[in-house]
Amino acid sequence: MSDPDLDLLPEFHTSVQRFDKGSRIPGWDRAADLDKDPAEVPDPADTEVPAELRAVIEAEMARFPDIHSAAIPALFAVQRRDGWCTPEGIRQAACVMGVTPAYLTSVATFYDMLNTEPCGPRQVYVCTNISCSLCGADELLGLLQEELQGNEEVNLRGFECLGACDIAPMVSVDGVYVGPVPFDEVPELARQIVAGEDPLPGRQLVKRPSADPKVSGSQATNPEGSDA
Repeated sequence: MSDPDLDLLPEFHTSVQRFDKGSRIPGWDRAADLDKDPAEVPDPADTEVPAELRAVIEAEMARFPDIHSAAIPALFAVQRRDGWCTPEGIRQAACVMGVTPAYLTSVATFYDMLNTEPCGPRQVYVCTNISCSLCGADELLGLLQEELQGNEEVNLRGFECLGACDIAPMVSVDGVYVGPVPFDEVPELARQIVAGEDPLPGRQLVKRPSADPKVSGSQATNPEGSDA
């Protein structure tokens, strides 16, 4: 005997891709090469670093009492420039920071939003954690995969949690949070992603009214309904 409430749920026809030992990121558990020479800080004399990249990393380093705290911003700067954390970009960042490339590689391979292999420049994440999953995230991911199939410009994948349960099921498009995303709007969202357009403007989290007048990018509203 079927439960009528369960019959209303969407048909989940996709699964989150996982790699060895359940990881969502390839290569996270690759064994260290014990035959390699000890890691060394790149010599500034023979490491050419683009001035723009150097300026960004040095500005981040100046924000922290311990320069190691700038590792993530430095790696994101490399990723924004190259599309992923390339070995050469990591070496350049390590040279500026005065750390070994191995140190930055260990950070890059730990964090899910840092890519250590070539991928499409457009980063599209579908949250598949509990709140989004209960609202049809698996179906949403599957529909987007169908729409964007074969497009090498888009790095589309399921993501463990994007911290936006209030707009489930939701998608992050190059850092822009969009949701809830109805299934019938997926083709338009996919078209906008491919075209580089603003994704579903009416559903972006940053454009929602907020009671906090300091919230950037949104029109603050008084919770009591007053303009005061």
